[in-house]
Amino acid sequence: MNSKIQKIKAREILDSRGNPTIEVDLITNQGLFQASVPSGVSKGKYEAVEKKAKIAVNNVNKIIAPKLKGKNPAKQKEIDNLMIKLDGTKNKSKLGANAILAVSMACCRAGAAAKNFPLYQYIREIGNLKLEIGNFKIPAPSVLLIEGGAHAGNELDFQEFMIVPQIKPFKKALQSASEIYHQLKTLIKQKYIDLAINVGDEGGFAPPVRVPEEALNLILKAAKNLNYQNKIKIILDIAASQFSIDEKYKMKFGVFTSEGLLRYYSDLIQKYPILGLEDPFSEEDWEGWRKFKSKVKSEKLKVLIIGDDLTVTNPNRIKLACKEKACNAIILKPNQIGTITEAIEAGRLAKSYGWKVMVSHRSGDTGDDFISDLAVGIGADFIKAGAPARGERVAKYNRLLRIEEELKS
Repeated sequence: MNSKIQKIKAREILDSRGNPTIEVDLITNQGLFQASVPSGVSKGKYEAVEKKAKIAVNNVNKIIAPKLKGKNPAKQKEIDNLMIKLDGTKNKSKLGANAILAVSMACCRAGAAAKNFPLYQYIREIGNLKLEIGNFKIPAPSVLLIEGGAHAGNELDFQEFMIVPQIKPFKKALQSASEIYHQLKTLIKQKYIDLAINVGDEGGFAPPVRVPEEALNLILKAAKNLNYQNKIKIILDIAASQFSIDEKYKMKFGVFTSEGLLRYYSDLIQKYPILGLEDPFSEEDWEGWRKFKSKVKSEKLKVLIIGDDLTVTNPNRIKLACKEKACNAIILKPNQIGTITEAIEAGRLAKSYGWKVMVSHRSGDTGDDFISDLAVGIGADFIKAGAPARGERVAKYNRLLRIEEELKS
C-alpha cells in the first residue's frame, strides 16, 4: 500500500539559543514524522533565505500543506521540486528555506518508514549513491573545543577550534574527544580562574584569549596530558568573511592583506597538526582561495581548504568553486540550500570532484539528529556537530553511535 500524506502542521519551537524556529509534523497512514530546522549566526551571503519563524510556520500551514496533501512521501524529489516551484525564487525568499526544509526533512523520514529502511539507507537510495559510496561508513567527528568570533564573547577572531581524533571506531574517537574536552576545562580553570569557564553557542569553551596560537597550545596541552598528542588533527573554522573589511582582514591581534594572511596560515600549518581550514578567506576573495589551493598543491601539503560561506551547499556555487580552483572540501548544511534533494546533490557533486565533505550543524540548533543519517547516507568524510556537551549537540553524536552499532550487528 502506498503511503500518503494526510496532514502537515507547523509550529514555532525554541532553538538552542532561545530563538524561535520551525518544527513540522507530517502525518501519513504510517504515523507521525517530525523535523525541526536550525539557524546560523554567521551566514554566507549566498545562502538560501530564512524567513522569521512565525512567517515560515504560516507558509507551511497555509501554502505548502494543502499542496502536498495526498502525495506519496516516498517521492522525495517530486515533493522537493514541487515546493521549489511553489516558492518560485532562486533563493527560496518567498516561502523561506526554513519552511521548505522542515517539510523536506519530515517527508524524508516518512519516505524511509514507507520503504521500511533506516533513514541513512533511504537517503543513499534516493540519492542513487549505492555504487558511488559502497558500504556505509561513519564519518570522522570534527569536535569543537574552543569558540571565538560570532559564536562567543571573547577576543578570539577565529570561530571554531576543532579536533579530529585519528582513532577508530567512531565510538572511541568520540570518547577521546570528550576526555580532551574535560581536560581542557581543567586547564582553562587553572590558567584563567573559574570565571573563564564560559562556553559559546555550540558548547565549546570561550577562554579569555586573543591569539589563535594560545587556543591551539591549550588544546595540544590537554591532548598531551592524556597521551593523545599524536592522535589528533586540528580543523579551524576561520569564518574570514566576518572580519573582512575594505579588502583587509581586520582581527584583534593584527590587520592582514590576503597575502599576509596566507603567510600566517602557512606558519600555523608548519607549527601545528592542522588538517583543514574552513573559510580561510572571505566569500568574495577568490584570489586568496586560489593562491592558497595552489600553494597546498605545489608544496604537497595534506591540508583541506574547506568552503562554507564560499559554497553554501549550493551546486552552482560548488561548480564555480571548482572552476576557480578555490577549495578541495565543502561544508554541507541543508538549511543553506533548503531541500534534502539539493543537499544530497551538493554532496554528490563535491565527491565527483574528489573533494572531502563535512556535514554540519548550525550554531542555533535543535534536538533534531537528521544530519547524522544524512552524513552516513551520502558517505560524508566528516561531521561537525559542536562540542561533546549540550543536548542539541550530543543528539547528533549519539545518533551516530547507534548507527555504528546497527551497522556492526
